[in-house]
Amino acid sequence: MPADKHDLDAAYALETPDDNRALYAGWAETYEDTFAKAMDFLMPGQVARMFAACGGTGPVLDAGAGTGLLGQALAAQGIAPVDGLDLTPEMLEVARRKDVYRDLVVADMTQPLPLPDAAWQGVVSSGTFTHGHVGPAAFDELMRVAAPGALFVVTIKPELFHDAGFAERFDSFGDRITGFEQVEAPIYGPGATGAHRDDRGLLVRFRKT
Repeated sequence: MPADKHDLDAAYALETPDDNRALYAGWAETYEDTFAKAMDFLMPGQVARMFAACGGTGPVLDAGAGTGLLGQALAAQGIAPVDGLDLTPEMLEVARRKDVYRDLVVADMTQPLPLPDAAWQGVVSSGTFTHGHVGPAAFDELMRVAAPGALFVVTIKPELFHDAGFAERFDSFGDRITGFEQVEAPIYGPGATGAHRDDRGLLVRFRKT
């Protein structure tokens, strides 16, 4: 992958955490202009609104916080405090400037997280459970750090829900989760262009019992 290729196709082609770190380190400062704004990225706002509508409260963990778009959307809903974690320090530096996070942690979601047990009343994520990024095994750790009753609202690419094992992982939690629901929604707004402009995503919500 060319070092200067920062777009969805490059992101979806990633294979390892090191690949992810390299791409997003170089993309951090322009990510919002060249992707989020250019593609009319809707998912952070949709996650935040669903979280608020379902009675979600802080503290919230934003898993895969990136440049902080979801933290910003949660703040607009009056949700606080919010902590963020992401693989790429450069992305979190952009998030830090938004002044909407209580704490920001550099962490690899494919590994055990350096976070305490049962510390968050909510777990949210937008754009992390997708091609070339983080798989369903990460939910074991996210469940560990979530408090009893914690509300989860996360996005997952529909074509990965069954094929990549997300459905199987959620089924394996059994009565450890309740109120499971998935809602399909557009990822991008009417301003989007290109091959991915009509892509759909799943908003998945449930509570840890």
